This record gives sequence, C-alpha cells and structure tokens, in this order.
Amino acid sequence: MPASPGTLQSPPAGAQAVHRALGLLHCFHDNGPDLSASELARRMGLSVSTAHRLARTLVVTGFLDQDERTARYRLGPAVAELGQLTFHQRGLHLAGPELDQLARRTGATADLAIRSGPHAVILVGGSVLPSTGLGLRRPLHSTALGKVLLAWPASTESPPPGPLPAYTDRTLTDPADLDAELALTRERGYALNDGESAPGIRTLAVPVLDATRTARFALALRSTPAHLTPESLPHTLAQAQTCAQALTVLLLPPDER
Repeated sequence: MPASPGTLQSPPAGAQAVHRALGLLHCFHDNGPDLSASELARRMGLSVSTAHRLARTLVVTGFLDQDERTARYRLGPAVAELGQLTFHQRGLHLAGPELDQLARRTGATADLAIRSGPHAVILVGGSVLPSTGLGLRRPLHSTALGKVLLAWPASTESPPPGPLPAYTDRTLTDPADLDAELALTRERGYALNDGESAPGIRTLAVPVLDATRTARFALALRSTPAHLTPESLPHTLAQAQTCAQALTVLLLPPDER
C-alpha cells in the first residue's frame, strides 16, 4: 500500500516522537488548505489527542502556525526560514539564470529537481509557479527527472517499493522493467520520459553529479514529441549536458565553490 502523506519510513529506536513530528510536517506537502487536528490524525494514523499535542509543540517552536479563529494548522515561519536557508546554501538561487538561458536556447521548459523520498521535486525552473514558488512533485518511476535520480542514487537511498502505479499506458510498472530502464539511463548518460507521466509530454533529463558520482540534482528539458524529436535530441542533449556541467560547480557547497 502507498504511504499516507504524513508517513515516513520506520524510525530508529527511541526516535518515535521526532519521527511523528516530521511526519506531521510532511502532511502539508500537497499545499492544500489548513488542516485540523483530526485531519492530521487521520493522515498520520494517530489519535486526535496525540496529533493535537504534536501540533501544539510544533506551534510553540515555530514550525506550525494555528489560526486562532478556526484552530486549523499551517506551516510556520521556521519552515520558511529554513527553506530559504537551504535554498541559498545549495546554491539554487544561482541556478535560475542558467535554466532560463537553457530554456531560451532549446525552446523547452527547463527544470531542476532533487529527490524527496519516492518523489522528484522541482525546486527551480519553468515549472515553478510564481504564485506559490512551488514546482511539480512527481513519482520517481514515471519521470525522466526521477529516473536520473534513481540511476545515480546516494548510498543511503533505495528504489521506490512496488507495485508501481500507472499514470498512462506507457508508465513502467514492473520493477524489473524499471531496473532495465535505469541501466540504460546510466549507459547512455540521460533519461527519457515519453508520455509515461502524462500523454503528449516528452522529457529529457541528465544528472548533475557530485564527486561521488551521485546525482545531487536532475536537470530536465520538457516539451512535446513534435518539438523534442529524435532528430533534435542530440543537440538538446548537448545543451542540457553543458548546463549540467555549469551547475555542477554552481551548486557545490559554499566552502567548495
């Protein structure tokens, strides 16, 4: 069964309270409306009293806000502050101009993503909504971004557990088929998504590697099959790889730049 929005992997011994608090924050991933204690409890599989106690602790520490009128919860200022800090510490504020230039050169939407559990999360690029500052959050197995992140994983990361859900009739749902696709991705140095997450969308993605050959980020160019044709693929790939090489330096930790 797929994990609920607030569910994380099993915690180490003695860390249940921390694990539950982090799970509570994960309940807000979908950028939906404010949540009540009962809604948090249902998403977490906890009693309402436990969810309320955890939420109140997170309010005191600034990680949640509570509306005094409705008693519902939303993410707090501490999350926003940490988000801004990590955005700059990762050098992501430097990636925007590079992605803009790449998009102009190729005529495709350029995005940069990281892995967050079973999802690829776009942090910078044309898919980030100006109104919210949020990009797409998509399952790893059905996207070119996700395939790149799975093909060059960190040592602590594991493949998404099966069964793999289908989003179109082209989605890879058999873990063995996905493994074969990841081997091909590593061999040729890029991943393709040809209508696997949504019909009529073709995406090319390449890794932004660190010194350990881990894909810290994935860079994608998204368009239509009519624009991203087999004939244009070599030129588009070369442009993406050049940008990824620049980002490899720009996205180094501050003390390594």
